[in-house]
Formats: sequence, C-alpha cells, structure tokens
Amino acid sequence: MLPWFTMATTSHRYRAAPRPVRVIEHTRIPLADGIELAARVWLPADLAEDAVPAVLEYIPYRKNDMTAGRDQTIHTEFARAGYASVRVDLRGAGDSTGVMTDEYSATELDDGLQVLTWIANQEWCNGKVGIIGKSWGGFNGLQLAALQPPELAAVITVCSTDDRYADDVHYNGGAIVGDQMLSWASTMWAYNARPQDPAVMGEGWESDWRRRIDEAPVNIDEWLGHQRRDDYWKHGSVCETPEAIQVPVLAVGGLLDEYRTTLFRLMDNANEQRRTNPDYPPIHALLGPWAHNYPHQAAPGPGIDFIAEAVAWWDQWMSGIDNGVREQPQLRAFVPDSAPVHSDRAIREGRWIAEDYWPSEQVTETTLDTRAAILAGPTELNSTELIGFNGGSWLQFGEAAGMAGDQAADDARSYTATWDLEESLEIVGTPTLKATLSSSTDRGVVAARLCDVAPDGSSRLLTIGLFNLTHHSTHEHPEALTPREPVEVEFPLLALTHRFTPGHRLRLSLSASFWPNLWPSPEATTISVLTEPELTLPIRTVTSAAEDAERTRELTAALGTPPTPPASTIDAGGAPMTRELVTDLVARTATVTTVVEDWQTNSSDGLFYSTLERDSYERSETDPLSPRAVCERIVRYRRQALAAPVSDTARSRQAAADATTADDLGWDVELRTRSTMTGDAENFLVTNELVAYKDGKQFHSRTTSASIPRELN
Repeated sequence: MLPWFTMATTSHRYRAAPRPVRVIEHTRIPLADGIELAARVWLPADLAEDAVPAVLEYIPYRKNDMTAGRDQTIHTEFARAGYASVRVDLRGAGDSTGVMTDEYSATELDDGLQVLTWIANQEWCNGKVGIIGKSWGGFNGLQLAALQPPELAAVITVCSTDDRYADDVHYNGGAIVGDQMLSWASTMWAYNARPQDPAVMGEGWESDWRRRIDEAPVNIDEWLGHQRRDDYWKHGSVCETPEAIQVPVLAVGGLLDEYRTTLFRLMDNANEQRRTNPDYPPIHALLGPWAHNYPHQAAPGPGIDFIAEAVAWWDQWMSGIDNGVREQPQLRAFVPDSAPVHSDRAIREGRWIAEDYWPSEQVTETTLDTRAAILAGPTELNSTELIGFNGGSWLQFGEAAGMAGDQAADDARSYTATWDLEESLEIVGTPTLKATLSSSTDRGVVAARLCDVAPDGSSRLLTIGLFNLTHHSTHEHPEALTPREPVEVEFPLLALTHRFTPGHRLRLSLSASFWPNLWPSPEATTISVLTEPELTLPIRTVTSAAEDAERTRELTAALGTPPTPPASTIDAGGAPMTRELVTDLVARTATVTTVVEDWQTNSSDGLFYSTLERDSYERSETDPLSPRAVCERIVRYRRQALAAPVSDTARSRQAAADATTADDLGWDVELRTRSTMTGDAENFLVTNELVAYKDGKQFHSRTTSASIPRELN
C-alpha cells in the first residue's frame, strides 16, 4: 500500500507514456422524449477491443465555442490517461435540442441519468462512469450522485455547493446577493438565447434560434419569486439527504470562491453519516488559494497539477489502482499568510497543510473574548451608508478588479471589534457570529466581515457573511421584526484559512450596508448593536511544528505545479476586467461598474466568438429606494463561409473581427441584452430586453417585465 504523498508519482504515470487520442467532434445522445443532446467524446485511440471507464462533464456552456479551449486541457488529458471523456451540453444549450428551463431542474437531472446509461452502454466504456464539473457541473454532479445511478463510480466537484440557498449567487443568510442575483440571471438570459451552430444543425437553425429566444426562461423572476428556503431551493440541495451519496467525492474549492464553505459541510455531513454507517464513502476536500477556477488554471496561484489529482482519483475508484488516494488526508488546504492588500494578485504567499480527518483534533472552536478587543465605531448602523464599493465581487474569477481592496475606510464607518495578536494565529474552517441586534423597522440586513489589519492600518478582507434579520429563527419561515425589539441572530461567515503573523490584528466589522454585495432594505433602517458580538473561530494549533512542516513539504511536492498547457486550436484572449467607481459628492450618489470582455478564434473551423459583460450598480445615500442594477451582455459569433483558419496569435480581438467583412461571412450573429432590477416599498421591479442580429440586421427581439413582491427583503 502506497503512502499518500507518493500519489503524485503514480498519477503522473500517463505522462510518461500517454496514450494516443481520438476525438469524436460531435455526436448526439438520444433521450426518451425525442430530445438529442450534443456531445464531444475523447477516446484512447488504441482501444482495440478493450473497454475503459469514462468521465462525464455535463454543463450548459457550449462545447463548440465557450468552453472548447478549456475542454482541451481536461478531456484530452483524461483520454491520454486511458479514460473515455465525454463533454455534453444540457438540453437547449449549444447544439442540443429542446429548451433548458432552469438550473438543476428535474428534467436536467433525468436527462443526466439517461446520459450516464448511454455512456455506460457504449462499446468503448466498461460500464463505470465518473462525473467532473466546476460550478454548474459541480452542482449537478453531486445531485446526480444523490440519485444513485448504478453507472456512477466517483465524483469530482469543483467550486459548487450542497445547499442551493445557503451560498449560491442568489442568497446568503436569507439576504439577496446584490451583485450576483441579476448579473447571473442576465448572463443566462443571453446564454439561453444563443443559436445552434448552422455548421452542425444545418437548415432550420434560424427558426430554431427564434424559438429559443421566445421560449428562453426568465430566471430572475423565478429566483426572486423564492426569497425564503422553500422546496424550490431544497430541490437539488444534497445536504437535505447526505446519506443518498454513495460514491467517493473529491470536493475542490478556492479561498476566493464563494462556494468554499461547501467543503467543510460535506466533510461534516460525511462524519455524521459514519456514526451510523462505517462504510459511508470517503469525502475528501482540497482547498486552494484560487478563485472560481479549475486549479490547473488557478488565479491567483500557486496552482497545482490538478489533472494529475483527478487522474489519481479516477485510477483509485474506477480502475482499481491502489495509489494512496484511500490514505490521503481528508483535508488538504492552502493557508495564506498575512500580506499587504493587493500584493498577491498573482501569487498568494502561504503553505499547504493536511488534516487526516475532519473535524480535526488540531482545530478548536474558540469564542473570542470581546473584553480583550478594542471596540470602535457606531452602534447605530444606517442602511443607506455608502459602504461596500471596495468589497470586490461576490463571485470572483481571479481578476484583480474582482478582488476586494483596502477595507479601512469602510471599517471606520462600521461597528468594529479589533483584537491585538502577540503571536501568530491560524484559522481553518467556518467562523460563526452571534449578536443581539434590533431594527428600527420590521426588517433589516447586516454584513459581517473579518479582516486582517496590518501594522500600517490597512485592512484585508478575509471573509464575509450576510444576514437577513427576519430569518433569525429559520430561513424557511421569516418573521417580521418588532421595531426596536432585541433579536438574537447567529450565522456563519464564508469559510476561510488564514495565518495572522505577529503584529497583525484581527478585526470584526458589522454594517447595515455593503453595496452592491448586499441588497438593502426598502426604507431607511437603523440596526442597533445591543450587546458585544460573540465571534467563534476554528483555530488550528499543531501538535508538532516539525511534523507539520514535513507534511507541508510532502504535500507541496505531491500537488505539483500545472504543466505546460497542451497545444490547442483555440486562440483565446480578453481585455483586463475593469472596476470603476463614480461618486457625486453633491447628490451623494455612487455607482460601481465592472466590465469583462473575452474573445477567441478556433483555427480548426475559423469561428470567432466574443462576449462582453457590463454590470453597473448605483445608489444614493439619501434615498433607500435608489439601489439599481443594470446588466448588459453582448455575444457574437462570426465565421467565414470557407471556414478559413484564423489563428494569428498576435492578432487582437478587434483585428480578428475586422479581418472578415459582411460580404464573405458564412455566419454572423449577435445578441445584445439589457436587464435591470430596482424596487419600491412593496415589490422588486425587473425588466429584460433582448435584440438578436443576423448579418448585421435585426433578426428578432423580446422584452419582459415583472413586479415581484418583497418577502421581508
């Protein structure tokens, strides 16, 4: 039996003698109701008569363009390692037929079960299938596992959640995530309206495109229509039935990713299950420094050789190769050190740690003594304060513009408790906050932040938690508050790992405003801090510093570094994400705007694909009903009639787009969307506009609007 730290050697086995790869660029998977799902399949080219295990990634992001470059870094490698790897577009996405109605619908999961059966029955598959996915694919991987399909042997879930209400892009602590609720709905409004590729579908693609536009779901109406944790959110939340998962799961997350708490909940649930079922399958967690990325494309770094990690997982659970995975620590995590704000946009300084089991005996839940803290700031917190613009994006992809900036100015306008630290302090896990508060109205929301305060006074945001006070008893049945009446709240912040170096301070900050992360109450509200809050931290204290250092060395070596990316037909690029804050000192208003622009060309078929996302969040300090979100999207596809290669890597996006004209294009389509969200005293008001263009002329359009009652939000 191999020790866990030699796993890297065995998982690199395929790189010494990689198998040749054959790609089936496009095939269709028939479903029982006549719908066909589009798939790309990577196979070991030397299969002969032997069948192999398979890996599935099942997402809505279009295998032919949006994820094509990324897919080559994953599925090609799995095939080289001896696995069939299958990338499937959801119903209604890419070149799959039908219409996708919502995230993780019952139809999506039923389709997934049929896909697993189809894969297992192919001549190249030996009947065993694993699922891998990041974000959407990580969600439905867990959800499909809970349905216990007989073909499924193992899961790797990356940047996902087991609780759709707790920490997705819609709600946190019962409060609306202001900079994601509309933004993600706006993205899906545009994505669901993208056409099938005429090079694949052929005749009829235009009428099908028109149908997609007309029938695309309006997700924002659904998500805002369920403001409490009802059956809508319980569906697909595997935390409801953790015993249902009966296959090994490797859960992967990042310290800048909003889904990181999932790793600890999954391990906690697994530990609870083993109390009555010693054979409950292993749930392992890998937490790195990155944002919402696959770890071999980590931002910020250091990245790891994630493909080797994944191959080792498949080898153990699908190929029966005893490579040490069974014995590896249940938790492997990166612990950053204190560092100046913005100093680690590319690489975070810190070290890897390992805990054999979770919960760890080296981690103790410790409630800090507020008598030892320096208390400062107002105890009367105003909901209209212009606080939070420097908090970064709730969902981050690793761009510098998405990361939080110095929190010192916002700390100064918040209620704070600051602890001096004479010695280093290490936190690993999920902090919780308990406080007694009151509201001047029948509702109210708060944001709690933990920060690392440097000797120069700068304040680094480590984690955050939002909470809707009307949910103090339960997220299922919120209750209107009695104005000025004390209410006790207890809620978690997003999980973290961090080591405070001597001389740095730990700060808790409370505010009734944190825009745009936190959508505020509809009337000016004062949240009163009535007692000193209780902050409970998972503090890690090693039993042997020498042993801990040795494990860090072994773990760092085992995880490796990302290898040189394989050759790709995709030339991808993008402008740096921007974040701009505009303030009017007279009108006392502020607006933060983010812009993300990406593009790519595919030399194999000449397809040029580009996207632009512009999100703007504005509010006034004098008007509680002023918060307004505006999200705009542009999606474009262009291909020459002869599909001439367009692969000049030195070409900019504009040069690539200008290299063809309207006279010689075989395909030129564009979608422009605009979504808005505002609110009055009783309702949220949302609108969606979409205009589609073909060959530079308007092809079709659609507009929706809705008034959705507030449920104590």
